[in-house]
Amino acid sequence: MAEELALLVADVFEAAGALRRAGEALAGAEGQTQARWQLMSVVSEESLPVARAARRLGVARQGVQRIANELVRDGLAEFRDNPDHRTSSLLALTPSGRRALEAITARAEAAHRVMGEGIAQADLATLRALLRRLTEQTDQWAEAEAGTGAEAGGAKRGTRSRAAADRQPE
Repeated sequence: MAEELALLVADVFEAAGALRRAGEALAGAEGQTQARWQLMSVVSEESLPVARAARRLGVARQGVQRIANELVRDGLAEFRDNPDHRTSSLLALTPSGRRALEAITARAEAAHRVMGEGIAQADLATLRALLRRLTEQTDQWAEAEAGTGAEAGGAKRGTRSRAAADRQPE
């Protein structure tokens, strides 16, 4: 069991690398990066403070702030007043940003059709369910380990947000 899981982990990392390269190519065809695509996707449904967008992506706020500033500089996003917090602006897409996101999404949909050829939808649904279960069990293990480390005087480690995986555009 442990050996099969170790092999699965290696396969998942390999698949993640392939999907990351594909994502960079898809975004790059529209003059964007995958990181910019992900952030545009996260704020496409609702304007968010950078810190909340970072939590949804499961990455550091500082990196998301840098990308947000680039999107604003390039006219793809804008900062808006946040009625709930005066010092934490909301990041929102501009019409140009929405067009860029729509173009990348259309490319991704076409690519996903090709990538998924010959794979039954039921198999994809089963695989997704298994990956979600493995992710949850891994997060539970990490939380338990962090709790044990904290009790022993070690620093408590955070775990990756489940929303990060839910928001992956590919």
